[in-house]
Amino acid sequence: MTDQALDFRLLNDFQRDFPLCPAPFAELAERLGVAENAVLRLLETLRRDGKISRVGAVFAPKRIGASTLAAMAVAPEKLAAVAEAVNRFPEVNHNYEREHRYNLWFVVTAGSEGRLQAALGAIEQAAGQPLLRLPLLQEFHIDLGFSLDGKGKEGLPAPVRRQAFVAPRPLDEFERRLVMALQEGLPLFMRPFSVLASRVGCEESEVLERIRRWCAEGIIKRFGVVVRHHELGYTANAMLVHDIPDAAVAEMGEILAGEPGVTLCYQRPRVLPDWPYNLFCMIHGQVRAEVEARIAELRARLHLEDCAHAVLFSLTRFKQGGARYV
Repeated sequence: MTDQALDFRLLNDFQRDFPLCPAPFAELAERLGVAENAVLRLLETLRRDGKISRVGAVFAPKRIGASTLAAMAVAPEKLAAVAEAVNRFPEVNHNYEREHRYNLWFVVTAGSEGRLQAALGAIEQAAGQPLLRLPLLQEFHIDLGFSLDGKGKEGLPAPVRRQAFVAPRPLDEFERRLVMALQEGLPLFMRPFSVLASRVGCEESEVLERIRRWCAEGIIKRFGVVVRHHELGYTANAMLVHDIPDAAVAEMGEILAGEPGVTLCYQRPRVLPDWPYNLFCMIHGQVRAEVEARIAELRARLHLEDCAHAVLFSLTRFKQGGARYV
């Protein structure tokens, strides 16, 4: 297998269904028909080059902590300074400039709702800007990875239908230490779960059992390679928002969630009069015209022309990283 083909297989095929066993990289190597050292070496190169952020867990929102999407309308001449102030908070894991009056968008996560609200207040004070708070109400497209092969959602598991959120329960000390270790990503060693176990202070089997249980319960949405789409050539990133009647938002959310090219789909609250939109989805492409055409086609085919909408293309990526709950 060529290095280019191996690159693609690792990036595309193992964003989910990662082997949860004592020697997972040996298992990957066997599936790919290469040496274990080749897999470890390539993953380290992909991480160093910024094409992946980590190998590890993607936690479901609202299951082990609290999170929200937030936005600010910042004067263009102040944007860089305000973004820098926001980035100083470890609770902020994504921070983007987007094309809109609300031009700074970021995600804030914390271990509890109280800590989240405290962080939001501190961010608002440090930035000197009022904050638009847009917590998740319903998630229609569960994160199953970012397809790189042009097949959209073909080959992915069946879409996960919306479910009532289970209130997060407090983590015990073992779980808190394990979440802290997983936030850093899986160590790129032959026995990575053994390394995690030594950091947490338990047996390797306990780490694997708890990760498997969290995956089965939906606390971990997926476990595998976490790619950085911008570095892989998907530089046209748009947030498409609609004002959908409340009675129809669940049905439309599920329809959009099944569409190729839609990478995330959520319901969030309107904040009137400044923000009238309640259904959000993300669409990525390699060029802007491709994304614009996809949005126009979706809106026409799904009869959304009469629904108020906005398209917010990303301009500057100020920060991108994994969520930090502890």
